[in-house]
Amino acid sequence: MSINLSDFEAGKSYSGDYAKDLADLQERLAHVQVAHICHQKRAIVMFEGWDAAGKGGIIQRLTARWDPRYFEVWPIAAPTPEEKARHFLWRFWKRLPMNGDIAVFDRSWYGRVLVERVEKFATEAEWRRGYDEINEFEAQQVDSGTTIVKLFVHVTQAQQDKRLEERLDHPWKRWKTGFDDYRNRARRSEYLDAMAEMFRRTETRWAPWHVIDGNDKKAARIEALTIIAHRLGAAVPMDPPPLDPELEKIARKALGKD
Repeated sequence: MSINLSDFEAGKSYSGDYAKDLADLQERLAHVQVAHICHQKRAIVMFEGWDAAGKGGIIQRLTARWDPRYFEVWPIAAPTPEEKARHFLWRFWKRLPMNGDIAVFDRSWYGRVLVERVEKFATEAEWRRGYDEINEFEAQQVDSGTTIVKLFVHVTQAQQDKRLEERLDHPWKRWKTGFDDYRNRARRSEYLDAMAEMFRRTETRWAPWHVIDGNDKKAARIEALTIIAHRLGAAVPMDPPPLDPELEKIARKALGKD
């Protein structure tokens, strides 16, 4: 099924009890992380989307109750000279999770067929070859036991402009904006074409896309966390780990409870 970003622009306000629903989801996600640790399962949660779409806010709430020893957030920026000297996927192989860990990517390998394509940082032959390379890379991860959750956070031009203006006006948010935001904004139609082909060429059964309507931040956060909790929870046994009888015996004796 083709993905059309215009289908994700309603921006309806969240109608539930946001604080309660968020807390419930974060507790569920905390259990999901423990299940990954106990069963030594690996996972990747990957975010793409427009500048100022709300990816960072979703990631903050996603990881709020996770044990920091067992996850890593990777903010992906322009490649370094060392990374440019190698295949474009090399820097992502270095950041893949170990058993029991969850890796969160704030932007990803899809830069090859988005920003590198539009801004001509990659040749046409390179970005066209990128679709198959990405699909094979993701298939390798899934085949080796890693769960992949891919999310794209979408906002309209009007909503993006509103948030970019807020970043200019708010002294503690100015660090979030830079020249690239406005250069990318000016080429929105080219990015939309690149995104349409990206969805068409990389929507696979082993790593499907989930598009989030980011025009209402609260609704977007709840939807994104719900999808992540469902996908990660379905990939690992969710029964609490059993208590080792010998450990229980020793512990209760030590605590004077035997």
